[in-house]
Amino acid sequence: MTWMVYGANGYTGKLVARLAVARGERPVLAGRSPEVRELAAELGLEHRIFGLEHAEDGLAGIDAVAHCAGPFSATARPMVDACLASKTHYLDITGEIGVFEEIFTRSDEAAEAGVVLLPGAGFDVVPSDCLAATLAEALPGATSLKLAFIAGGGFSPGTLKTTVEGMAVGGQVRKDGRLVTVPVGHSTASAAFPSGTRGVISLPWGDVATAYRSTGIPNITNYMAVGLPAGLVSRAQRFSAPVMRTDVAQRIGKKLVGLIAGPGEKRRAGSRAEFWGEARDSSGRTATATLVTPNSYDITADAVVRIATEIGGVEPGSHTPATAFGAGFVRTLDGVTAGAVTVTS
Repeated sequence: MTWMVYGANGYTGKLVARLAVARGERPVLAGRSPEVRELAAELGLEHRIFGLEHAEDGLAGIDAVAHCAGPFSATARPMVDACLASKTHYLDITGEIGVFEEIFTRSDEAAEAGVVLLPGAGFDVVPSDCLAATLAEALPGATSLKLAFIAGGGFSPGTLKTTVEGMAVGGQVRKDGRLVTVPVGHSTASAAFPSGTRGVISLPWGDVATAYRSTGIPNITNYMAVGLPAGLVSRAQRFSAPVMRTDVAQRIGKKLVGLIAGPGEKRRAGSRAEFWGEARDSSGRTATATLVTPNSYDITADAVVRIATEIGGVEPGSHTPATAFGAGFVRTLDGVTAGAVTVTS
């Protein structure tokens, strides 16, 4: 199988490429930047330089592409188009709800082409999607789902650019099966993480799209431990949103965060992420469980390499990580510890 890392010159793309080589893989490295040549020469890999307007030609002879060049609101559609035309399996590392939703609408098209489309093959949303599926299996008929996380290890420029876009939108939840826009921090919860119980606030996260497909649970809210009062976060987002919706603010914000270097190896090695989830049914029964994972970037690289090399065995169509590989997939990744599921009446 021949697979490609597109966006190999980016922070996460480089991590994926290096880990792949360390595991004996020989992916083709690609991107629109000539910087790809340097990494390819260092790792002894084939490389291709092309923009997304030429993606169909660039994917010639490629069985699967790990798309690591965001923001995916701009880059996912042209790459998916090229994958469907070239019969290339697609996975990406997006966390953008709109991107998930659009790719899920193309499932029939992908199935007809014999292609797998799997967005969210990294930190967002492999751990939380698998946790959601685990809870749904433990509590069939659940009607609501809360998922919370603590993320350590810092952020890459690509992640921050996506955050700049998100500042203009606000929060989103799944309510009675529909996506609903709400203020960031509109809801709070108490999450019993392995390291201790923490107060968490709601934020938009990919699971309102993916966990809904993985579990069928109609009400889903995501939370994060941020160390700030929910009201402060909500007010800050509400006041900044009108400004951040302007083209000027978006350009300036993305340019500034592009100057920030991603977290180094030492910082990543010294950090981890924790997840907590609670499913609840109409009778009040609950199922809860936790996960501890490596930092967001190391688990992303691990998941991407594994998915890229195994995606050919998945039934064609649009998938979440859990619908493609099962609820237990996250437990096969390096350094992941899963807590027991607790079901209470």
